[in-house]
Amino acid sequence: MNLCSESKWDDSYILESFKIRNKKQIQLNRFAKMKKLSELRMGTIGIIEAFNSDSLSIKLMEMGCVPGEKIRVEKIAPLGDPICVQIAGYNLSLRLNEAEEILVTEI
Repeated sequence: MNLCSESKWDDSYILESFKIRNKKQIQLNRFAKMKKLSELRMGTIGIIEAFNSDSLSIKLMEMGCVPGEKIRVEKIAPLGDPICVQIAGYNLSLRLNEAEEILVTEI
């Protein structure tokens, strides 16, 4: 008689539990790697993940900054404000306070 087969901890339960914990860990790792767009250096590429502010997110999405879109920092002004980014095939100039609201993962 196999003790494992009578237990509630059968292989499918353990495997499903591992998948759930692993998926949560992947999500936590993704959020840990996110940066503000304003923190990226010139020439770096990122993928937009989320926005910090709901009020500004609508304006940014109308300008093409939608989650999942690749964004590249093209130029940064000498004093750091504004920055020029390339998104969806065109250049967009953003103020630093707007760039701080965009969360990206650097690739």
